Amino acid sequence: MDSAAIEAIHTTSLPTLDVSIYPRGGLDVLSREEVMRLRDASAGGMHDLLRRCALAVLTTGSTADDPRAARELYPDFDILVTQQDRGLRLDLKSAPAMAFVDGQIIRGVAELLFAVVRDLVYTSVELAPDYASELGTSAGITDAVFRLLRNARVLKPQEPNLAVCWGGHSINRDEYSYTKQVGYELGLRGLDICTGCGPGAMKGPMKGATIAHAKQRRHPRRYIGITEPGIIAAESPNPIVNHLVIMPDIEKRLESFVRMGHGFVVFPGGVGTCEEILYLLGILLRDENAHLPFPLVFTGPTSAAPYFEQIDRFLRLTLGEAATSRYRIVTGDAGEVGRLIKEGIQKVREYRVAQRDSFYFNWSLDIPLPFQQPFVPTHEAMAALDLHHGRKPSELAADLRRAFSGIVSGNVKEEGIREIEQHGKFRIHGDADMMQALDALLRAFVDQRRMKIAGDYKPCYEIVA
Repeated sequence: MDSAAIEAIHTTSLPTLDVSIYPRGGLDVLSREEVMRLRDASAGGMHDLLRRCALAVLTTGSTADDPRAARELYPDFDILVTQQDRGLRLDLKSAPAMAFVDGQIIRGVAELLFAVVRDLVYTSVELAPDYASELGTSAGITDAVFRLLRNARVLKPQEPNLAVCWGGHSINRDEYSYTKQVGYELGLRGLDICTGCGPGAMKGPMKGATIAHAKQRRHPRRYIGITEPGIIAAESPNPIVNHLVIMPDIEKRLESFVRMGHGFVVFPGGVGTCEEILYLLGILLRDENAHLPFPLVFTGPTSAAPYFEQIDRFLRLTLGEAATSRYRIVTGDAGEVGRLIKEGIQKVREYRVAQRDSFYFNWSLDIPLPFQQPFVPTHEAMAALDLHHGRKPSELAADLRRAFSGIVSGNVKEEGIREIEQHGKFRIHGDADMMQALDALLRAFVDQRRMKIAGDYKPCYEIVA
């Protein structure tokens, strides 16, 4: 990767560099309008979002979830996009020196940085007013998700082999080692890995799979990380990710996972992992999806058995026994997980062939509009959630997912943290037994240190039964 104008700068925080880089392959040129959008520093402009996402990529390996931490360490960082006659140029000012070696930007970091620019530009087009009417329908949103993934070049017309792995970023050493073992077993069976792109249970499967892929001489290898601006600003991508995709919001990110993935593995995690579980089960519990093969395994080391017992109890209480038929719980047996996912993906392949559905995008999966519309966790929206028995399981799952989404926002997203600081804790209403189970689950996450928060943890919610 070409670089120029390199000058080491030592500030009162951490070493930084000034550097200009020139993207290659897939991001050679932008239109004048696209460049203007990326340079727009006014309220509502894209420059601040670009700056935050770029800094997250350049600080891969960060250990804090506070989105303000990186900006405090690198207060003078900035990025400027310039279109020249010979192509695109990115000017980085006071960029973290950790992203460079001998004055040259690390190639993998550069690729992730270019992915940030690519996705933010394309998202600004996809979400432009011209598409407003289309984004008001379920089919329109799914089409937008498809176009975003296609633009990111992650939709490949090949045999089904993508294992989606969900789980927490803040897991203990035993759990992390187990995620690597599972990734190894998946990799030995020729499966690629897709995660939320962060550390912990998102990094471990990729790390294990790299060894298995090398032993099987498998090439090319895909380690796909799917995130969204609020998350990536607080959680840098792990260095194994070689295909980064930034979706515009949580809902389109979740739809990307379930449309692209062929088998799903859930490791121990915190609030975000529960959000993902509830989203997926809410969809699978719909009558329209009852017949779809969809391998889903909850797994962890033997020590994680109590964790999954608590998750299972919560799901039985809230969504009923029908929910438990859609997943298997396996502890302490990475090989069995690999076999179950491989067998499940074979059934997915047979079904897609019979239905003439594509291997790379699950068009057959029915996702209703309430699961697709972005949820903005304001105090009013959180208080309006209907968390009571008697509702359809899929509808209750949607509101439970929103509750967890709001808690994620209040814990780690800058706008959510600001909302809590200004207006106090979210108030969540629901039936007493459901609220007690929800509160017990969240408090267990805190006790088990499954929320990697800078400083002492302070709950951003209070339960109102």
